[in-house]
This record gives sequence, C-alpha cells and structure tokens, in this order.
Amino acid sequence: MKTLVEKHPLAIRWFHWVNFPVLALMIWSGLWIYWANDVYRLGWGNTTLLKFFPQSVYDALGLGHQLAKGMSWHFVLMWVFFLNGLGYVLYTVFSGEWRYLLPTRHSFQEAIWVTLHDLGLSKRPLPARKFNGAQQIAYTAVVLMGLGSVLTGLAIYKPVQLGWLAQLLGGYETARVVHFALTVGYVLFFIVHIAQVVRAGWNNFRAMVAGFEVVES
Repeated sequence: MKTLVEKHPLAIRWFHWVNFPVLALMIWSGLWIYWANDVYRLGWGNTTLLKFFPQSVYDALGLGHQLAKGMSWHFVLMWVFFLNGLGYVLYTVFSGEWRYLLPTRHSFQEAIWVTLHDLGLSKRPLPARKFNGAQQIAYTAVVLMGLGSVLTGLAIYKPVQLGWLAQLLGGYETARVVHFALTVGYVLFFIVHIAQVVRAGWNNFRAMVAGFEVVES
C-alpha cells in the first residue's frame, strides 16, 4: 500500500527554488566581471595546467566586454541572494528545522559511511532520517559559504568604503581569491547535488517540489 508522507515544508521548498536560479545567475554575471581580470590558474612558475578561463570560453559563451553589465546584475542579484538566504536561516531557527540540518558529533563519521555507500563500496543501508550526516554537513557548509560570499563580495566591491572589512578578510586580493574559490565550491556542490538527485530518483525530487514523498507501507 502506498501512502503520502510529508517531507519538506513549503518555506524550505520556496527558499530552495529561489536560491538555485539566483545563484546560477550570480555565477554567470560574475564571469562577466571576472573576464576583466582573469588572473587565476592552476600551475607553477611559467607552467599553467589550467587557466580560469581560456579566451575561447569567453568567446563561446559571449562573456567578454560586459564588465558594467555584469557588475549591475551581480549587485542586484546579491540582494535577492542575501535576503533569501537570511529568510532561510531565520525560518530554520524559528521553526526548529535547524535540528534536522545542523551536524552533530556523529555526522562526520556518518558522512564517511554515506559516501562509501554512494560510491558502491558499502552495502550498509543509509540512516532512516530526513537528512543524513553527509547532507547535514553539506547544507550547513553551503549556508556558511553564502555568508562568506556576501562578505568577500562586499569587500571587493567597495574596498575603500569597506576597508575595515577587506582588512578583516586579509586584504583585497585575499578576499577576491576566497570569493572565487567559493564560486568554484558552488559549482562542485551543484554537480554533486544534481547527481544525487538523479540517483535518488523521482520520489525524492517530487518531495522538494510538492512537499511529500510516496512510501510503500
């Protein structure tokens, strides 16, 4: 017999579905800004293994010569990103959802077990909870990353007016490196998150859209 079990409240689903496209558009507009001074690479000395990004990438995606446009969009979207994130944090605090999301002293050990299970290296069943240890760590980390992005973004946007913040974050260059690294982190999170959604199947995806999942009883 199939029964409907409520899983995600409307507020959680709202914050999730607003944040996803907003963050994607922020990354896109951020690339317009980064084009003007794309100094980061992986390598040593005069040897470059990977440059962020080759000119061919900018040409293919039409990202070049749009610095002002990128800054305008990035700043506007930043407010949506910040307010949505603030609303999410306040909701989890006052609704008690934080109890499911915050990592516990067992979460890190459990995250290893969950990772081994997802890689097919362990047959041990996953914990029967709303969020397992790996999810708790990942979702809490994303919230902290969001705060880091806002602070470093403000520091590099207004390094003179907010000089105290830039200095607190290690200076303009350090803030810019951290801001870029956090963006890379979001992309990696997106890839893993989408892969996990596909792996979990339609029932899990429906829970984030409609708020319930179908359980065999």
